[in-house]
Amino acid sequence: MTRHQAETPDKHPAEYESDLNPNAMAGQNIGAPSPADDTMSAFDLKETHVLLPELNNDELRALRIVRPGRRLEQNATYIDLNDRERGEFTVTGEKVTKPDDLIAPKKHTDYELWNRLRGLHGARRTGSER
Repeated sequence: MTRHQAETPDKHPAEYESDLNPNAMAGQNIGAPSPADDTMSAFDLKETHVLLPELNNDELRALRIVRPGRRLEQNATYIDLNDRERGEFTVTGEKVTKPDDLIAPKKHTDYELWNRLRGLHGARRTGSER
């Protein structure tokens, strides 16, 4: 029977564990809430008011931004508000937010707002006439 990685965190002898596997559970999307769930409202950041003039205050309050210094979840989807032309991206390795990053997680964003951030338009995608 195959055991899941989470069931085998101590793969190495204790005296070598910190050298061979210093971040044993880093990037795992199990257990306690992810550091990427530590978010703040886009409304509270001056930069977002300038970057997203098409959003009203309620939409900015609803939009969550991952706090600086937090590790993003592996296989989760995000959008960098500083580089919206890049589009959404999925984290496949270790990525930690920098102080000037404005990273919005898809899992905390309403789909209509997410589509507007991606530059998609039309009533079916964004719930608006624009």
